[in-house]
Amino acid sequence: MSLPFAAELLLIGGDWRAAEAGETLPVEDPSTGAEIGRIARGRSADVDAAVAAARGALGGAWGGLAAFERGRLLALLGHAVRERADALAALEVMDVGKPLTQARADAIALARYLEFYAGAADKLHGSTIPFLGDYTVYTLREPHGVTAHIIPWNYPMQIIGRSVGAALAAGNAAVIKPAEEASLTTLAFARLATEIGFPAGAINVLPGLGEEAGAALAAHAGVNHVSFTGSVEVGIAVQAAAARHVAPVTLELGGKSPQLVFDDADIETALPVLARAGLQNAGQTCSASSRLLVQRGVYPRVVEALARTYRGLRAGPAARDLDLGPLISAPQKARVERYIAAGIAAGAAVLARGEIVADAPAGGHYVAPALFGPLTGAHVLAQEEIFGPVQVVLPFDSEEEAIAIANGTRFGLVAGAWTRDAGRQHRLARVLRAGQVFLNDYGAAGGVELPFGGVGWSGHGREKGFEALYGFTTVKTVAARHR
Repeated sequence: MSLPFAAELLLIGGDWRAAEAGETLPVEDPSTGAEIGRIARGRSADVDAAVAAARGALGGAWGGLAAFERGRLLALLGHAVRERADALAALEVMDVGKPLTQARADAIALARYLEFYAGAADKLHGSTIPFLGDYTVYTLREPHGVTAHIIPWNYPMQIIGRSVGAALAAGNAAVIKPAEEASLTTLAFARLATEIGFPAGAINVLPGLGEEAGAALAAHAGVNHVSFTGSVEVGIAVQAAAARHVAPVTLELGGKSPQLVFDDADIETALPVLARAGLQNAGQTCSASSRLLVQRGVYPRVVEALARTYRGLRAGPAARDLDLGPLISAPQKARVERYIAAGIAAGAAVLARGEIVADAPAGGHYVAPALFGPLTGAHVLAQEEIFGPVQVVLPFDSEEEAIAIANGTRFGLVAGAWTRDAGRQHRLARVLRAGQVFLNDYGAAGGVELPFGGVGWSGHGREKGFEALYGFTTVKTVAARHR
């Protein structure tokens, strides 16, 4: 299968060019393990050029646009993405191994983010402040300048939308470093942006290795803000690099997100959500609900239904649009399999597993979904982020115990609670340690308008909604004394 465009180029200052060193990296289809193309291997020299191009755009055509004009360009880009959603989804199927329905939903989500931030661009206001009688005081919200966006491989389109879309709406110029495992839809997005007329340098894209292009971008003195989504370990390194030039950083890192199911829950409504929230994108989701905490009164019923669901799940080639596609790479597959083996060695029982379809290509990176339980909160499978199709079930007796288990990891991204007790709902909303709490639902951080981010080892700063816009601006106070 060939790619629909020449992917081995960088976008810098409006020009598509080869990497300075002339090197490329392979593009692999996770469903087959086969190489299907090449992307550029950007390095520090390319980062220098991209940051300079972004700086030039701020002092030129892009920086000179009024807010409503930035919004108009974002709206046009959103429309172009929506029109080409099927083509973008096909790229994501090849590049990420995401089932077709999920890939198309990501393309529509990208369009929706762009539309949201298009409408918000000219509504990012400062404020007036009552002060002494002979002063007029007001604030201005101004862009940081050059923003760096280090994009992960699991949701490239969605994270471009919520990160780059917000940065552009606020007036920043963006340098995007997509994951080396998944650069195709980022490159396609940039091509659409140039086609609809974004000024040169407003959007720059340089694929490459994280330890080369990504590290150089995070550490670049010309970058004024860094947005990173990915692992805790790399996030710490990114933050340390940016600290050397005192650039603020938004970090969206890992999760070990719980759903709490109480005896009084509407079980029939909860059941379809419990597994789905943990297995989206084959479990390769930071906000995946990988821990299911179930009160003992309904534990047998819930476990029996979940096991039945798991035994009916099928993993296979992404284009077949089954329940799960492959994992992104051979190393990721090996990592998940090590966790499964370690969990079993530590005494975890397998309640149920799905299957890999018989005709799945031998080179694909497939892992059959696995349900474990009953476990304690201290078990390795209940503590570590596996980032694969694995969920664990943990029984509890009381509300207090459920809260202790839910908050008993270093992560704090998303939580969900299923109960009809209104008082309990609001108690849990206050005490659960997470950036988002869903009551009688689990949105997997869904909703373009809803601020999203974590606490603890899940990161800091917020993406999505107006909170993202605020994060991509700095506040200037102006105090005018009347003489």
